[in-house]
Amino acid sequence: MRLGGLQKTSLIDYPGKISCVIFLSGCNFDCPFCHNPELANGVTASPDELDKNQLYAFLEKRRGLLDGVVISGGEPTLQEDLFLLCENIKQMGYPVKLDTNGSRPLVIRELIDKRLIDYIAMDVKTDPLKYCRLIQKNCNFEKILSSIQIILASGLPHEFRTTCAPALIDEEDIRTICRLIQGARLYALQKFHPDTVLHPDFFQNNNVCINDGQLQDFKSIATPWVNQCIIR
Repeated sequence: MRLGGLQKTSLIDYPGKISCVIFLSGCNFDCPFCHNPELANGVTASPDELDKNQLYAFLEKRRGLLDGVVISGGEPTLQEDLFLLCENIKQMGYPVKLDTNGSRPLVIRELIDKRLIDYIAMDVKTDPLKYCRLIQKNCNFEKILSSIQIILASGLPHEFRTTCAPALIDEEDIRTICRLIQGARLYALQKFHPDTVLHPDFFQNNNVCINDGQLQDFKSIATPWVNQCIIR
């Protein structure tokens, strides 16, 4: 398991809960707007070395103080020890939220079937048909669609998220995504922050700002399709 870092307290990553966030390092996508470039490149984002024993000791110490644990990345479903990590966390009494890019639907299904996660958040980057051009060469967009369907059918609390980055998202993309996630419990439109990104050169010739008015327009498009749409 490649631990990339630990955020000891978060009030925003697990809806309704005080949580910590475990970052796993390494990703199979190459999103130009990624705000965790170190984790995407497979290196630690923590100045101090963190091993599994320290992680579990921290979680034991925080029992009764934290309401849940978020496993994020990078892309957590790439990690072979993800199932064991979730199982150990669950045995401590914590509910587990998973953040994923949806590229490995079989892993998502198994985590759900084994009841190793309690909440799942999936990023939908843009229209899945554009993934090969904008997100990752040779991306299998059908796996993205499969993950969406698995999550919608799971019965678990869930959310889908789109970072509204220029050159990746427009109104037609929002309409396409909403048709795919119709009936979702929550759809979060996330503001793009250009300060720290994986490929800053991608945005040099693009307007790096989707303004609040455009975000509100996106929300108006999405709201009829899902139970709740928010702007983060």
